[in-house]
Amino acid sequence: MNLREGKTMIRIDGSVGEGGGSILRYALALACVIREPVEVYNVRARRSRPGLRPQHLAVVRLLKEMADADVEGAEVGSTRVVFRPRRRPGGRFSVDIGTAGSISLLFQAALAASVGSEEDVRVEAVGGTDVPRAPPIDYMKEVFLKNLRIMGVEARIEVVRRGHYPRGGGRAVLEVRGGGRVRPIRLVERGDVREIRGRAHATSLPGHVAERMARSAEERIAKEGWRAWVEREVGEGLGPGAGITLWAKTSVSTLGGDSLGRRGKPSEVVGLEAAEALIGALRSGAPMDPHSGDMVIPYLALAPGESEIRISRLTLHAISNVKLCESLLGVSAEFEGEEGGPGRVVVRGIGI
Repeated sequence: MNLREGKTMIRIDGSVGEGGGSILRYALALACVIREPVEVYNVRARRSRPGLRPQHLAVVRLLKEMADADVEGAEVGSTRVVFRPRRRPGGRFSVDIGTAGSISLLFQAALAASVGSEEDVRVEAVGGTDVPRAPPIDYMKEVFLKNLRIMGVEARIEVVRRGHYPRGGGRAVLEVRGGGRVRPIRLVERGDVREIRGRAHATSLPGHVAERMARSAEERIAKEGWRAWVEREVGEGLGPGAGITLWAKTSVSTLGGDSLGRRGKPSEVVGLEAAEALIGALRSGAPMDPHSGDMVIPYLALAPGESEIRISRLTLHAISNVKLCESLLGVSAEFEGEEGGPGRVVVRGIGI
């Protein structure tokens, strides 16, 4: 392993790139993996309300428990967090975000922190499963975890109950198998489309909401010459909410598209948006959609040797994650393309 010698504090500017919570989550998660102290300053400096919000504080507290870390700045509004991990994560943990904050983003940090652990990790979380500005829990379960499996990371997610903004109350469980070793990948071509599936859910709403979303998505995908099988899920929760996630399994990876319902937005439009997102990713010929493209980068940095991926659309999150891994891990990385267009990322990892 080509890790930094000693325990010199690694300082990360949280205002770089997208300047949001992603930098904080991945900086602390990667610190858990390499067991090095890290300071993140200017936390969420580019947001209208800078500093930690309750959902970010929940991540800090979870990682603190997972790594038995000493932490400074763990309070709402803090723009500086110092994190000193003592051990590699492992064991069983539970966290209540306390709001409709995204469970997916909390799992994003817990997953990355668990890389290289010899012990299994289990995290049960309460919060929002399907909320704005975050990947739906179905995307994490049906797309991202399948792509991580290609790299040797074995994990599963169980959705116990849906939770939507503003009441939250959703519950999900993440389980990560210990003892695995992350592998480098080279994914540059999409491969053949093997099947397209999806899940349209309506919580505390009439069943026709899920039906209309699903039918709209299926009909749009059929116009491209593919057939989609979309599950209709109708259930109860603390508050109403709806959404749809689609995923296409190809011969090399899994790509996704999703859309979230809201009051006044026709169900047919929700289904159409998810279908258009998936179709756009498939048409690009790239094996990674924008969500997986940015979330997989820290794993490339932890893998041994060189990894290369093509992304259907390069996001500011992806560019920020490349820069973070360079600063925190000392890896060599490069990307081609402009934000909003197709991109290519090459990372020479440290081999954890």
